Amino acid sequence: MLGYNTRAQIPFEVMAGNEKASLDMMFFRYFKNKDGNSPWLFFNRNRVVADYRMTKTSNLPSFGFTGAISYNHPKLKGLAPVAVAQVFSNRTMGKAGVQFARMSENYLLFTWWVVELDQSPDIDWFVLARYTPLISGELRFFSQFEVLATLNTENRNIFTSSQRIRLGVKKSSLALGLAGDIQSKTQSKYPTASNAGVFVRYEF
Repeated sequence: MLGYNTRAQIPFEVMAGNEKASLDMMFFRYFKNKDGNSPWLFFNRNRVVADYRMTKTSNLPSFGFTGAISYNHPKLKGLAPVAVAQVFSNRTMGKAGVQFARMSENYLLFTWWVVELDQSPDIDWFVLARYTPLISGELRFFSQFEVLATLNTENRNIFTSSQRIRLGVKKSSLALGLAGDIQSKTQSKYPTASNAGVFVRYEF
């Protein structure tokens, strides 16, 4: 059941790679009612990426905001309808679809399939998987994998995907380790780009 550790923790990550640096904040939070958590779940992500090759006119920083609200009725067993609003450096969009979420002390699985509310919509598939088994005492292994795949329905030859991998250790609210980001896009002069480095993550 999604609900474990969603109370007030806000994970904040800094990643320094060989090509770019990023700041990332992502969390889940239920709306409250008189009985505690309501079925309404809010997902939020804010991400800023800066390219080391940045000039006044090129390779400028990129910003992304994602806010999603889903209705998680217990009888749906983790499935939920979801509405998504996204604001990027050059675009604003709304999306709707289906979400699935499961969380325990050691793992998180969160995914959705959403369609852009537009005449020529993009279709997104997003997966966030995290596994943090106990090693010893308060020390845990930290692993996280993300994938975002987007298909353009007007021109199906346009397909983009992003993968982010984090591997390290976690103690209490602090995690650190190795990081890798990969981006792929068809019909591009540079179809694949990678960024490898280290990350530090803290849960406020």
